[in-house]
Amino acid sequence: MIVCAGKIETFNFATPVGIGMTDVSINLTKLCMEKKPEFLLFVGSAGSYGEKEIFEIIESKTACNIENSFLDGNSYTPIDNVVSSAEDVSRETLVNCSNYITANSRYAKQYLEKNIHLENMEFYAVLKVAQTFGIPAGGVFIVTNFCDENAHEDFKKNHKEAMLKLAAYMNKKNKELRI
Repeated sequence: MIVCAGKIETFNFATPVGIGMTDVSINLTKLCMEKKPEFLLFVGSAGSYGEKEIFEIIESKTACNIENSFLDGNSYTPIDNVVSSAEDVSRETLVNCSNYITANSRYAKQYLEKNIHLENMEFYAVLKVAQTFGIPAGGVFIVTNFCDENAHEDFKKNHKEAMLKLAAYMNKKNKELRI
């Protein structure tokens, strides 16, 4: 099953499950209870903490849930904030997920120091639901912006082209897999 956030990130090959971790958790759980898929694949946009380039496409099976306040030592969490369906996590691109978008390059540098390269609002929830149901899962992301002071403007400027490139990538992958 291929899923996406929805609203401005929809694809003819994917089922929208909501924006942010809460909506994804609720809606994807409902879908998995109705008919458990063999595999879950999330497709969508991501912000780069600095090393991944605009329009670069990255595949991952590992997400974390770290808030910016944690980087400053102003919060902690009792939850296991990393989830993965990868066999070798050391080779993974870590995708950080929060209901907030990072718009401060200082935080972006701190994430990179922790080997976290991308930011997406939904992927952690997708992997947690998949883990709960025992479903292998992954994600395919296209970079729309850097996580800095221009994050929102760059996202808006690049989003349409990014969605076209991501759809083309997925269509090509689908053709390759059917051969």
